[in-house]
Amino acid sequence: MVVLVLLQDEQHSVMNYKSQKQRAIKAFEDFLSIPLETLLQQHLDTSSEAAALSLFHDVAANVPAYKAFLAEREINPAAIQTLEEFQKLPAIAKENYILRYPLADLCRHGQLQGCDMIAASSGSTGKPTFWPRFFTDELQIATRFEQIFHDSFYADTRRTLAVICFTLGTWVGGMFTTNCCRYLASKGYPITVITPGNNKEEILRVVQELGSAFEQVVLLGYPPFLKDVIDTGIARGVEWQQNQIKLVMAGEVFSEEWRSLVGGRIGSQNPCYDFASLYGTADAGVLGNETPLSICIRRFLAENPDAARALFGESRLPTLLQYDPISRYFEVEDKALLFSGDNGIPLIRYDILDTGGLISYDAMIHFLAEWGFYPVGALQDEGLKQSSTDLTKSHTQQSPRGIHPLPFVYVFGRSNFTVSYFGANIYPENITVGLEQPVIQEWVTGKFVLQVKEDADKNRFLSVVVELAPGVEGNEDKQQTIASSMLSQLMRLNSEFANYVPTEYQMPQVALAPTGDLEYFPIGVKHRYTRK
Repeated sequence: MVVLVLLQDEQHSVMNYKSQKQRAIKAFEDFLSIPLETLLQQHLDTSSEAAALSLFHDVAANVPAYKAFLAEREINPAAIQTLEEFQKLPAIAKENYILRYPLADLCRHGQLQGCDMIAASSGSTGKPTFWPRFFTDELQIATRFEQIFHDSFYADTRRTLAVICFTLGTWVGGMFTTNCCRYLASKGYPITVITPGNNKEEILRVVQELGSAFEQVVLLGYPPFLKDVIDTGIARGVEWQQNQIKLVMAGEVFSEEWRSLVGGRIGSQNPCYDFASLYGTADAGVLGNETPLSICIRRFLAENPDAARALFGESRLPTLLQYDPISRYFEVEDKALLFSGDNGIPLIRYDILDTGGLISYDAMIHFLAEWGFYPVGALQDEGLKQSSTDLTKSHTQQSPRGIHPLPFVYVFGRSNFTVSYFGANIYPENITVGLEQPVIQEWVTGKFVLQVKEDADKNRFLSVVVELAPGVEGNEDKQQTIASSMLSQLMRLNSEFANYVPTEYQMPQVALAPTGDLEYFPIGVKHRYTRK
């Protein structure tokens, strides 16, 4: 009997080995052979609702943890046949699903060995959550990187150095990004990858010593870190504009003032084509990405706060992205974003705890037309300018890239990052814009801590501790200038603040702290912009 069991186990392992091998070969062949435009069109021609239902039935049949999750709630998977029934399924989250079952049971057939990589993320508790994935999971995410490198950076015709500035290690950003960029090189893109990680000195050395051998240099990392790298380089005489710098970012919402500021420092002529932000997560890789079209629209909305409020229903500007509804199927439930998607741990109606919303391509274009803005036309002007900067001049006559009728997702991020002041929700994004105004941006790093405090008489006031840039000394004039700038932007962007907060309580009380202040800005720790 023991011998029989061992033989069965061995046969099962051989079958898994063959299946794994075939799955990898098929996915890689498809990735290498199907052009980006063709793949996106195929997905647009496919019913995303049918794909989500198909994924649900597959996961319900083959993932032990999800089987148990449904059984505990007395849900019969066979009864879920329509989109309406699918939308009534209970959402899963870390607390009620990921942390309740053994890691292997969250994978197909209860086999962790079906995955070849594990990333770790630490949540609010600081305890790591492990996220396994397989080679094929990375390939579908590599398509998001292909959208950026092909549509925004024209990297199919330009020798490109991709510098990975995300932290390397068990965290998802560095290794995942590295792999995806290498897959693009396998597809024929003239991309060369180097991985200094978040070592600032090594990044600057790489750019200075290798940058001239390429037609463009792409820095991939977290926005505040990339800005720090760029500012440090400028202080040391690095002429960024000589390297045709492009930026790929993830992890934080930033303002269009920030994009313009950083763009000016790297010599960017085409902000819609020189930047791209990812909606990335350890839970499922990249869920959506900025496109030239989404950036063009967001820049219009940043200049027209009334239009932004009408579209998003809030006074802060979210990250605006486009997404592939076959790769990641999004829903909104009580302002929470839910998504379903295939991964090492397949996820069905997963609540990632981000707030936001969805807008179809047609609805977005129609809304903007009502405000007198036609982004496709605006982008064509920008795109032709981008084509003409190609050193080979080989495709100046081509139509601009980056215009796909994909749906939009907007992401505010975690709602607990706001503070409430006289009933008005104050967002870190409102404060950020105040720090990015001329002159002030030279004094500060961009980091701050927003709090609502009470004075000795228990009167509330808005406290903002701001981190000074290296070598900058604080004084009362700087404090007052920064506070006035913050107030001006709060009044412009946040109608709740302007209408709810009494005039005598509107001026923020600003304190200036040196770079790396241990209490507010410790080095090496992920920064939080608000405190309760």
